[in-house]
Amino acid sequence: MIVVGISYIIFIIISYISYKYVYVPYKENSKVLKLFAKGYTIQGIFDQNTFLSPEIEELTKKFKEVIQGKELITASKKQAEYLALQNQINPHFLYNTLEGIRGETLNAGLDSVAQMTEALETFFRYTISNVENLVSLEDELCNIENYYIIQQYRFGERVNLKIDINREDEEKILKYKIPKLTLQPIVENAIYHGIEKKITNGNIIIKIEATKNRMIITISDDGSGIEEDLLKKLNKKLNIISFDNININNRKKGGIALVNVNRRIKLLFGEEYGILIYSRVNAGTDVEITLPLIEGF
Repeated sequence: MIVVGISYIIFIIISYISYKYVYVPYKENSKVLKLFAKGYTIQGIFDQNTFLSPEIEELTKKFKEVIQGKELITASKKQAEYLALQNQINPHFLYNTLEGIRGETLNAGLDSVAQMTEALETFFRYTISNVENLVSLEDELCNIENYYIIQQYRFGERVNLKIDINREDEEKILKYKIPKLTLQPIVENAIYHGIEKKITNGNIIIKIEATKNRMIITISDDGSGIEEDLLKKLNKKLNIISFDNININNRKKGGIALVNVNRRIKLLFGEEYGILIYSRVNAGTDVEITLPLIEGF
């Protein structure tokens, strides 16, 4: 009887140890690795406190070094450069702008032609040069205003732009750094995929808020909105970090794709930052960008 009792106690102890130090770590590792395989999480692998073997732990440490190394930053910079040069200046935008210049010239509106040409020149210069750098929010907003001037020659009063920022903290907020060419592609999408489809006038509002640790920029339009199924697919893509190389033959309309802007933000700052889209058909779209607060220097 005593032997049976001791055996039972030993069985319970072995079961507990097996559960705590084998089964639980296995389930945790399995869950994180499955999510990683689907592209949803990277940081979770690094946060693991238990590993099934020293070899797996060593492999994870090595992988973290690669992820945080120069290879990823270099890839991000090359991606930004390539996207800016190949996708940003798309034919749809360029041809309509040149057509606007031609029409103004025919009407002998020399002052307005000069203004439009200056805005176009400033926009291209900002877009193409030093695309890998972080820039001040103020510079990004100036680029948006230039872009808006250009679009007014095509859409006139059909498109209205407003920038909403807390006046008390405006000077400080405008000095925070963000990745270059973050806002313009989203404003472009709002115009061409939202407001252009409307019969009536449309509005775009860029709202900027700063918390203790984050900057939240929301670009809202009252355009045609996005259907629910497509919205779910877009947000799913935005939740996944893809390490695929850029296809040099992939030319997307509407400037730099939202997915690529989001990917760059996540690669530079981490998975907790990026883009999320809210939308309703015939009601408009909100694109929320979350960034860390980076002081100007």
